[in-house]
Amino acid sequence: MQLKRASLMFALAAAFGGSAFAQTCPATGPATSYPVTKKVDQQDNYHGTTVADPYRWLEDANSAETKEWVDAQNKVTQAYLAQIPNREAIKQRLTKLWNYERFSVTYKEGGRYFYNRNDGLQNQAVLYTMKSLSDTPRVLLDPNTLSQDGTVALAGTAVSPNGKYLAYSTSASGSDWNEIRVRHIDSGKDSEDHIKWVKFSSTAWAHDGSGFYYSRYDEPTEATKLAGINYFQKLYFHKLGTPQSADTLVYDRPDQKEWGFAGEVTDDGRYLVISSSQGTERKSRIFVKDLKQKDAKVTGLMEAFDAAYDFIDNDGPVFYFRTDKNAPRSRIIAVDVRKPDPSQWKEIVAEAPQTLVSANIINNQLVLDYLSDARSAVKVFDLQGKFVRDVELPGIGSAGGFSGKRGDKETFYSFTSFTNPTTIYRYDMKSGKSTVYRQPKVDFDPSQFETRQVFYTSKDGTKVPMFIVSKKGIKLDGSNPTYLYGYGGFNVPLTPSFSVANLAWVEMGGVYVMANLRGGGEYGEAWHKAGTKLQKQNVFDDFIGAAEWLVANKVSSPAKLSIGGGSNGGLLVGATMTQRPDLFAAAVPAVGVLDMLRFQKFTIGWAWTSDYGSSDNADEFKALYKYSPLHNLKQGSCYPATMVVTADHDDRVVPAHSFKFAAAAQAAQGGANPILIRIDTKAGHGAGKPTSKQIEEVTDRWGFLSKALGMTVQGATGSGAQ
Repeated sequence: MQLKRASLMFALAAAFGGSAFAQTCPATGPATSYPVTKKVDQQDNYHGTTVADPYRWLEDANSAETKEWVDAQNKVTQAYLAQIPNREAIKQRLTKLWNYERFSVTYKEGGRYFYNRNDGLQNQAVLYTMKSLSDTPRVLLDPNTLSQDGTVALAGTAVSPNGKYLAYSTSASGSDWNEIRVRHIDSGKDSEDHIKWVKFSSTAWAHDGSGFYYSRYDEPTEATKLAGINYFQKLYFHKLGTPQSADTLVYDRPDQKEWGFAGEVTDDGRYLVISSSQGTERKSRIFVKDLKQKDAKVTGLMEAFDAAYDFIDNDGPVFYFRTDKNAPRSRIIAVDVRKPDPSQWKEIVAEAPQTLVSANIINNQLVLDYLSDARSAVKVFDLQGKFVRDVELPGIGSAGGFSGKRGDKETFYSFTSFTNPTTIYRYDMKSGKSTVYRQPKVDFDPSQFETRQVFYTSKDGTKVPMFIVSKKGIKLDGSNPTYLYGYGGFNVPLTPSFSVANLAWVEMGGVYVMANLRGGGEYGEAWHKAGTKLQKQNVFDDFIGAAEWLVANKVSSPAKLSIGGGSNGGLLVGATMTQRPDLFAAAVPAVGVLDMLRFQKFTIGWAWTSDYGSSDNADEFKALYKYSPLHNLKQGSCYPATMVVTADHDDRVVPAHSFKFAAAAQAAQGGANPILIRIDTKAGHGAGKPTSKQIEEVTDRWGFLSKALGMTVQGATGSGAQ
């Protein structure tokens, strides 16, 4: 994937307050024996409210005491998982399903084609290049050779416009910290260029290939590199053949510690376009530097920070942007940098009923990717905004890609759905015809499964969509083991996509459900804002509403219903299970934001205040405290069987969130349902995780849920290939 743009995107009034449905329950079986977790007398005053934090010591991931606790918890968890009868069969089926050829979207740069391919069980996908579509592909970079255990991942690539060089960034053990190196494409050998302390950065080549622009933070100490707060990002230019210490500082703002920067060079080489973000707010500032004028200064183009402005391409001094300025579902505008006043902006494509999520210019035409009820719809317009055609997609699902240059006559895109593996298509921009370019074969029969989309009513009357995936002909008698998944934050839309992990669950006899909650990006900025800050409870209400619909319509029942989600989705699961423990039999909060009073004190957590608010603000503190999962566990309540999932190198959502929540939940649990924590090693927030580790994690998740939901695992042996 090219590092063309980067973002800090990550990415309340709790109606039930976490206690209305709390209940005491007698032990119904042998309780799990947990390691003793000490408590300390730590109390904090938030705007006159005293809040205890007895597990504060677990925030120090480097202490010997914390490491001993981690080891002890992992022993309990692994012993529990090891005695699950279905576990080995699940792992074998997952391994067989995962063993299929997977491709990224092909893209063209510098007169060459590039794509990633995983032959099946490789830990990391391999980067290939070829000079023409009929050429034999050549391995350009194999990340599997960078570490013995596959924990060094390729985080991004950028090809120089002259086709000579590949700048590639790597991440070790799942960390957000990247290192950039440069490879000569013809020889396949690396230069001595080596850039460190890069995080949340694009890589943008100068038009002549002399070097590239990138963003970095100051070098942290060894003790703070995984948990220390990240402020004052800076944009640099690195000239090939020189040490990083000689890099030129292009732009920074010492007066604005929260501003982040992503540089992009226009295809004509004339301008450097700098997009400045501030946290995860769906807004941006745009600055421009004329690269043809010697000693030109960086000048502001859009500095109001009043909307999102995503640069698409330029026609000399006329820049095209996708923006949600005066258009919550986004539109296309043209801005002449010589006349930047908003009164001079020209609307090219107006806001549509669907949500515009991405835009590119190819063959001197706009290719616009929309979401319609969380499903892709792609349209082509000319540069004057006249509609040309719809791109005929293969069905109901998610499309992505459509990258290219103004003069290109072709582009490539991916298409996927819950039961259709990601297929790569070549699209002829002149004829409008799509042809299959690369299609994987997976050991399953898609005709045995079905997907349906339903709309349910949330607590306040809002209509919310969700997808239900199951075997055909399931009985609606409440007996189906169900996994309800959600996210609901940071303007991130959830759309249909193929997952062998979820396929295995459905093969086992489970039902997979994905709810499109407020806070996400399915219906534009208004939908996003409705699930943020003081309105964050809407997200949890939407998730609870999805669960209640599944129960009322006899898809499942509380004894057969589980919930899961990661990151902001981990918060979702934590908040929901503490508000409605009666509604679920099991929960898997993964790498979750679970301490809502202190999240902003670690790494990039401060950036999430645009979605969550901050405990530093009195009104926002009240809302956060009311739903914060860590602070709403009630002693003696009967919580669902829970497996908290985290990793030791997660420097996005530091593992202290999960450590503290697991310790508190173990102490609070009033029944026999287990409260476990699975702590992965040499792993991070999720990106770049080796295939082997992915299979292990999914095996443990489905094994844990199969036991908690009393599943009799059905045919997981495969039934034909696609």
